[in-house]
Amino acid sequence: MSDLRVNSSLQSLLDRVRACTVCAAHLPLGPRPILRVSETATLLIVGQAPGRRVHETGIPWNDPSGDRLRSWLNLTRDEFYDERRIAIIPTGLCYPGKLPGRGGDCPPRPECAPLWHPQLRAALPRIQLTLLIGAYAQGYYLGRRAGTSLADTVGRWSEYGPEFFPLPHPSPRNLNWLRRHPWFETTVLPALRARILTLPT
Repeated sequence: MSDLRVNSSLQSLLDRVRACTVCAAHLPLGPRPILRVSETATLLIVGQAPGRRVHETGIPWNDPSGDRLRSWLNLTRDEFYDERRIAIIPTGLCYPGKLPGRGGDCPPRPECAPLWHPQLRAALPRIQLTLLIGAYAQGYYLGRRAGTSLADTVGRWSEYGPEFFPLPHPSPRNLNWLRRHPWFETTVLPALRARILTLPT
């Protein structure tokens, strides 16, 4: 944490989150919960789980996926990492490791979001918009309201407002998805950028 306005209750919660070892036996590099929060934040970004590079640096979205996400949001790196405005809490707070024999990372640990997200959300009273990036975040927060596929959920973005805005994951692995769904860039991104401009600075 840097020069943030964090009350003692939120700080106590963060101390407990960062000391969490619930999933330790399943984490190949050990626990390292990565999140950024401030009680003044109005935008919450919920992604999947930290990748290996993020685990090593301790900085969320510090990778090519983050570069694309910042482009989608039309935010500079400094704006994106302004904790006074933007909170970042992945569905799984720790790097879950690689899928055996396949590309990509394992899913977020299922224990994590039910344990910590309700407490963290309750400690962030000024959040006006939550970006749900990828199927895991959408599944946790939208539940049965989520569509039958990622494209279905993202295509119905307007149904989840003003609280939520579903997005695909900006990973380079999803370039084919973006090519197959050109409406995302022509319709969804302009709406997303306009919504972000309505948030307090």
